[in-house]
Amino acid sequence: MKKITYLMILFFLASCQKEDPGGIPSYIKINSIELGDNTSSYITDAWVYINGQLQGVYELPAKFPILQQGNTNIKVYAGIKNNGIASDRIIYPFYSADTINELLNINSTTEIYPTVNIKDNIDEHLDDFESTFLFNYDSGFKVESSGNGNNYGSLTLSDSDSIIITEINYKDFPLIFNNVPQQGSPTYLELDYKSNTLFLVGMYISTPNSPTIDRQLLLINPKEDWNKIYIDLTQSVSEAIGAETFSIYIKMQRDTNLDKNKLDFDNIRIIHYEK
Repeated sequence: MKKITYLMILFFLASCQKEDPGGIPSYIKINSIELGDNTSSYITDAWVYINGQLQGVYELPAKFPILQQGNTNIKVYAGIKNNGIASDRIIYPFYSADTINELLNINSTTEIYPTVNIKDNIDEHLDDFESTFLFNYDSGFKVESSGNGNNYGSLTLSDSDSIIITEINYKDFPLIFNNVPQQGSPTYLELDYKSNTLFLVGMYISTPNSPTIDRQLLLINPKEDWNKIYIDLTQSVSEAIGAETFSIYIKMQRDTNLDKNKLDFDNIRIIHYEK
């Protein structure tokens, strides 16, 4: 009798282990993260938290397993390539997260559609060329149209031009440090562009009773198709102790290996938290 009882216990335990779903994952699929305010974005990654714990960082589109079933709280943050660098991926600080609650089942895939928005507590300056724009420019600048009602800025240089460097800059419309947080608070420049040549993004920093500082920030490679880049201004802004203002510039130099140098750009956004 004891032997039969022992065998029955072993059979029961074996049966329980076979039916135990532990170790069998469910799957989450995210094709993209949308920005809800109808402006351009280049969200490359999903930073995913499951029930408050970081699950992982996934390049989009993504499908990944998780050992979680039932009612699940999924929080998704939008990730970008900082300064366009693939090895420097961060949560973009000015986009809110999206929280989604889903019922997950083992060995099945749940597709979710996160949408983020620009946070409320930010200040920004945006030039999208649909009305006016606020920057100084050289003779190589003009406004062009894509033909579908979208306007964008363009810088061009060729051998027929009398200048070899052309730029746009915000010297007459600078940002005042009294209104921009420093001490490591994030500040970014967003830029949509396509170009057949290298171009430079930099910053003019004005300090009382001192020459203007020309801070060269990032040399950007050509892109045949429209691209978006998020340029991190945080360190330069935070280090500008005692400065009064700063202004962004975009500069292109003549490359005589090309018949014409051309840089098209749109949606110039300088963004930071409210002070």
